Amino acid sequence: MSEVLHVRGRVLVGPDDVRDELWVIGGRISYDRPTGVRDVHTVQGWALPGLVDAHCHVGLDQHGAVPQDVAEKQALTDRDAGTLLIRDAGSPSDTRWIDDREDLPKIIRAGRHIARTRRYIRDYAHEIEPEDLVAYVAQEARRGDGWVKLVGDWIDRDLGDLSACWPRDATEAAIAEAHRLGARVTAHCFAEDSLRDLVEAGIDCIEHATGLTDDLIPLFAERGVAIVPTLVNIATFPTLADAGDSRFPVWAAHMRRLHERRYDTVRNAYDAGIPVYVGTDAGGSLAHGLAAAEVEELVTAGIPPLQALSATTWSARRWLGRPGLDEGAPADLVVYGTDPRADVRALAAPRRVVLDGRIVG
Repeated sequence: MSEVLHVRGRVLVGPDDVRDELWVIGGRISYDRPTGVRDVHTVQGWALPGLVDAHCHVGLDQHGAVPQDVAEKQALTDRDAGTLLIRDAGSPSDTRWIDDREDLPKIIRAGRHIARTRRYIRDYAHEIEPEDLVAYVAQEARRGDGWVKLVGDWIDRDLGDLSACWPRDATEAAIAEAHRLGARVTAHCFAEDSLRDLVEAGIDCIEHATGLTDDLIPLFAERGVAIVPTLVNIATFPTLADAGDSRFPVWAAHMRRLHERRYDTVRNAYDAGIPVYVGTDAGGSLAHGLAAAEVEELVTAGIPPLQALSATTWSARRWLGRPGLDEGAPADLVVYGTDPRADVRALAAPRRVVLDGRIVG
């Protein structure tokens, strides 16, 4: 038998399921002590399922698609920080080659962003008009891994402020088509005015959700629409507002208001029962490897530490349909020197990173 990994200490299988040890045999998790073992490597500490970044862009920077070697560095940065499962929320890059690498995080792709013409960051998205939305959603549903990403709102330069990108009938038809093809749909949304139509049209998730107001929260809760707040990205809003103040003062003021109420928005959503998950928006202008910082931000917003931890581990993996520290599951786990339940800042300092049963960090 090849080398077996033995993890001892506190194995955090779930919020209420804590065990003393696990074994990794042939790259998979077992809670039964193996027999006939010659080589055992023991790691001690607090073990968690590999962290989830549910809004990340491997293969993308502020200018668009990046070369493969840059994408590799991005993925390695996430991995070394403990992020072993990524929902890539839109990218023009083909990163399927990562699936053949046992040393890189697993990626669930949402295809390429779908935006209105001249209403998003240049070279990021398919830029189309509403009459083509269904066809492009179908295309990206087939290209992705069960998700499609829309740009729900962006600055309208003629209006000088954020505004919704799609008419209601177009989103209804597009989301219905994605669901018919077995894909879920998410949307980038900063502002308020696109949210009701998207949720009533059947959307599954909203990214950022800074425009979520008290009158919309019950609708989100009733429909079970998740949010991925990306608070580490929302922290950049004041800088963006300062840069655009002279040309778009109404937009700049709006961005500052959204930033000022960001913690209240997230806490009110959580209190109402809206599912909240960790995402960083890494890969545009933001660095990779920030999942631990996003968990801290959720705690600052008022989410209890254990639930903020779950938003990047147990509940996040369940939401994305991927296993955690289950019997027979691929051994994707992170070991820490201190208990992350007691202080989520422990996530910033992984002791060991294990991917498909191999110690990679």
